[in-house]
Amino acid sequence: MSSDDLEAELRALAESLDVPAPPPDQVAAAVRARLEAAPPLEAGSSDVPLPKEAASSDVPSGRSAEGARPVRRRARWKVVAVVVAVILAVTAATPQGWQAVLTILRLAGIEVTLTSDTPAPVATPTGLPGERAVPPGQAAAQARFPVRTLTALGSPRRATVSDGGRVVSMFWPGGVRLDQFDGGMDPYFFKRLGPPFPQDVAVNGGTGWWLQGEHPVGYITRPDHTQIPLRQAGPTLIWQRGAIGYRLEGAASMAQAAELARSLG
Repeated sequence: MSSDDLEAELRALAESLDVPAPPPDQVAAAVRARLEAAPPLEAGSSDVPLPKEAASSDVPSGRSAEGARPVRRRARWKVVAVVVAVILAVTAATPQGWQAVLTILRLAGIEVTLTSDTPAPVATPTGLPGERAVPPGQAAAQARFPVRTLTALGSPRRATVSDGGRVVSMFWPGGVRLDQFDGGMDPYFFKRLGPPFPQDVAVNGGTGWWLQGEHPVGYITRPDHTQIPLRQAGPTLIWQRGAIGYRLEGAASMAQAAELARSLG
């Protein structure tokens, strides 16, 4: 089964469930209790333990235990799919559920911490480590990854390269800013966000997040993961294309941000 097929089945299953809505702390406690009650796996084992009755009935006569392993793995993925769907069905509808289960989100090298209150703004802006201005046409030669630009906006007015070529930032009139970086890298950008929480956005066949409110943005440096508050960011679209992460700030709306993102070339 492909990842797209699995996602479709999970969404269909979640919509078909009639799940009560206990408080999120009760959900977490129930899940923890079930996990702690499960028998531990032996070192090196990749299979989920089965009851004796199931273990004897799952293997047809004449088949070895090794031949039954794919069956067990399929069963395990079905259990995982059901658990994920139940959690989504119970928690996704309320901000309390987001905070109980998805306190920290990560996408494209960006870490987003959801909070119940609006975080305090960054009072003193700080630049990225080693940030330096470069002619826009020379940014690609100084980066550690393929650099792209927003063709819908034409050539950027200016550009910077930071952290030894790990981050390239481009700037256009009207406050539009595009940061691009290795989406699988460590360190990460980090953000703190209160309500309203991120919205899913379709971007070039993938999924991005639209962060519609102002929020602090910072940078986690190497090697000790120290968080450096950078500045107060405006509404931002974040997404990933291949191994590269992007954050687009300064668009007037989510629709405009998605349109600009589609022009990435």
